[in-house]
Amino acid sequence: MGKIKTIEYFRVLPRWLFVKITDEHGNYGWGEATLEGHSQAVEGCLDAMVQRFVGYEADNIELLWQTAHRHSFYRGGPVLMSALAGIDIALWDLLSRRLNLPLHVLLGGAVRHKIKVYSWIGGDRPRDVEAAAKERYAQGFRAVKMNATEDIDWLDSPSALDTSVERCRVVKALGMDVGLDFHGRLHKPMAKQLAKALEPHKPLFIEEPLLSEHYEGIKQLSGLTTIPIALGERLYSRWDVKRFLHDTSIDVLQPDISHCGGISEIRRIASMAEAYDVALAPHCPLGPIALAACMQVAMCTPNFTIQEMGLTIHYNTEAGAYDIKNYIKDKRVWDVREGYVEGLTGVGLGIEVDEEEVRSVAKEANAWAPKGFVGPDGSIREW
Repeated sequence: MGKIKTIEYFRVLPRWLFVKITDEHGNYGWGEATLEGHSQAVEGCLDAMVQRFVGYEADNIELLWQTAHRHSFYRGGPVLMSALAGIDIALWDLLSRRLNLPLHVLLGGAVRHKIKVYSWIGGDRPRDVEAAAKERYAQGFRAVKMNATEDIDWLDSPSALDTSVERCRVVKALGMDVGLDFHGRLHKPMAKQLAKALEPHKPLFIEEPLLSEHYEGIKQLSGLTTIPIALGERLYSRWDVKRFLHDTSIDVLQPDISHCGGISEIRRIASMAEAYDVALAPHCPLGPIALAACMQVAMCTPNFTIQEMGLTIHYNTEAGAYDIKNYIKDKRVWDVREGYVEGLTGVGLGIEVDEEEVRSVAKEANAWAPKGFVGPDGSIREW
């Protein structure tokens, strides 16, 4: 046992927020509190948590989690839950490092020895997907995800969907599985049409076919297609998730470990999903610490199915040279072979953070600004 001595956070390129916790005996752990486009808000929340939780017993992870959540009165939401996630992940890393064990051992032990993964192609305005998919195949991936459309109007011409179907067809013809991320960009009139048009091409899933707040529309859509429906990155707790499970409107749940309260909460969400025969495929176009935490959860979760990896995702390449192989000492942990990454077996999260690089980049890293689309008439469109 040891009391929390320091909680530090580091804003780093391209758009990540890392957390380091050290106890009074010098034991430490790393977490990730990234909330894309809202780093300053999470940093403010972390400042408050530093004042609150320095001096807490570092091993009492659940007590700290419950205190942060329930004694906040105004609870949940992306900012609070992302800040809490960074602290929660760091505490699990600290505890398992102190015990000299891989983190998944503390969560019940491994149910698999390697993790199925996919990566991104195509960018925000998807293009050149055939060449990009071939490159991913050469890297070892056997599944990819891409945005289904560019920005699109509430009710647009049906022809606006033709290129979406063609891109899916092209990638499938290469022998790869492909998930189509609607990204909440489409409204119901267009989402229904696109789901039907894609069905003959058998995508792996369609993601956020509507925004998560349109739960009744998602329920309706689930009765109109046989394509698995996936969502979850904009659900921040088990209470946000339960409506979709009760409605039986989704097939794949995609909570983000850095948005939903960390390892403690994603484990609870996974167990809820298993009881409804829903698969877990965590959202993670983020940094190496969040990805390592996802991998530890995947190792010990029966209903886990596939893990998103942000390797050279467009958000990273647009920002420069920083990617998930930065900030860690052994970059081979992210090597992909025949669609899988080997399970992480090192102590803690299974990665060693390059603290020198983190501190160096954090000195000058600016916050990543949110993106958005504007229609030709000047109206705001979903991004």
